[in-house]
Amino acid sequence: MGKLQEFNITFDKNKDVYSPGESISGTVSIKVGQLLQCKAIKVNCNGFCGITSKENDTAWTLEEQYFNSTISVADKGTLKQGEHTFPFKFLIPESAPTSFEGNYGRIIYRVRAFINTPRFAKDYNTEKAFYLLCLLNLNEVPDIWEPSSSAVTQQFTYLLVKTGTVVLKAQTDLKGYTQGQIIQVLAQIHNQSGKSTGNMAASLMQRVTYETKRPTHDVRTIAEVEGGVVKAGKESEWKEQIIVPPLPQSSLIGCDLIKMDYYVKVCLKSPDVMLMLPIHIGNVSLDKKLHSSKKAAAACSAEDTQESANPASTSTTNTLTLEPRGGAPMNDGLPNKRQSQLVSPNAFSYAPGLFFSQNQQHNGPSPAPPGSTGATAPYPPESSASLMPTPLILPPDYGASAYPQEPPPSYDDSFNT
Repeated sequence: MGKLQEFNITFDKNKDVYSPGESISGTVSIKVGQLLQCKAIKVNCNGFCGITSKENDTAWTLEEQYFNSTISVADKGTLKQGEHTFPFKFLIPESAPTSFEGNYGRIIYRVRAFINTPRFAKDYNTEKAFYLLCLLNLNEVPDIWEPSSSAVTQQFTYLLVKTGTVVLKAQTDLKGYTQGQIIQVLAQIHNQSGKSTGNMAASLMQRVTYETKRPTHDVRTIAEVEGGVVKAGKESEWKEQIIVPPLPQSSLIGCDLIKMDYYVKVCLKSPDVMLMLPIHIGNVSLDKKLHSSKKAAAACSAEDTQESANPASTSTTNTLTLEPRGGAPMNDGLPNKRQSQLVSPNAFSYAPGLFFSQNQQHNGPSPAPPGSTGATAPYPPESSASLMPTPLILPPDYGASAYPQEPPPSYDDSFNT
C-alpha cells in the first residue's frame, strides 16, 4: 500500500451549487499509511470557459478565465501516519457566469488540491467540480410582457409555370417564460395561390453560438407542434401551445465566448415559408402583481404630467376596454394535425444533470432551488424523444384594463362641456 491512502475534497454541507458573490468553503482530507514529506499543501479555486471548433473536444481553441485563486494550507513538513484535514474558503466573484456544458464548449468551476513533495518524489493532486447559477429574472427584461411578432410574404412557383403568394403572420403571447410554462402561439396564414400548402409547424429552438475564429452555431429543436394545411385561396388562423421543458437561461452574462438564445420558429412545410419569434427563457417567472404596480405608477405619472399641463382637465374620466390579443377571427380555423407536443430529451442543464425541481412555483417571482447534480450528459441522443400531452391552458385575460390610454381633454375643451 502506498504512502497516500486517501486524498479528497469535501464542500461544507455537501453543497455543490453556488451563486456569484457567494463564498465556497470545505476541507481537504488526507490519509497516509506512513510518513509523507511535503514541501507544501495548496488549494486552488478557479473558473474558466473553453471552446473549440470540434465536437466534444477538450483541446480548447480559446479560453477565458474568470478567477484563479490559490492558498497554502500547510507549509514544509512531514505528515504523520493517519488522517489530516485542512479547511479552505474562497469568494466567488459576482461577475462569474452560470455554469454550462455544450458540444463545443464549457464553463467550468472547480477546486483543486496539491501535495508538493521534495525533489524526485511523486506529487499528488485531486479536484472537485462545483456549479454556479446566476438567476435570470424575467421581470427585469425590457418589454418582456409584449408579444414577440413577425410577418413574412413569400412568392413561390408550382406546376412549373404558375406562381402564388403566401402571407404568414405569427406571434407569441409574451417574450419570456420559465420551465413548465406555456408558450401560446398564434399564426395567421393567407394562401393567395391555387395550391394547398403543406402542414403548419411551430418549434421551440435553442441556438448556442461559440465565438471561435469562425463562429460555430449549434441549433437544436427543443419541442415541436404541428397543424394542418391551408387550402388554395383560403385564409386561416392557427393557435397552438408549447410547454417549456427544463432549459438553461437565455443569456450567459459575463461570458464572451458562448452566446445562447431561444426563439419560436413558425413555418409551412410547403412552400418553404418560415419566420422566427425571439423569446427569453429565465429562472424567475413574470410577476403579474409587480407588472400591475408598474403600470399603475406609470399611469399616475402620466396623469400628474397632464394635470400640471392642463389643470382644468382633471375632472374628466375615460374608460378603456382592451381587445384580447391574437387578432380578429379569420375566415377558416386551421385544425391541428397533432394535438401532442414532441419534446426533445435535450433538457439542457447548466452542467450535467443540473435541473430545476419539477414542482417549481411559476406564479410567483421566487425561483425554485436547483436539484442535485449527477453525471448525466446534458445532450442525450435526439432519437429518444417522447410524446408529451399538451393540456389546454387558456392565455391570460386581456379583455379589460383599469387604466385609460386616451389623454384628458384640453384646457379649452373643458370649458365647452
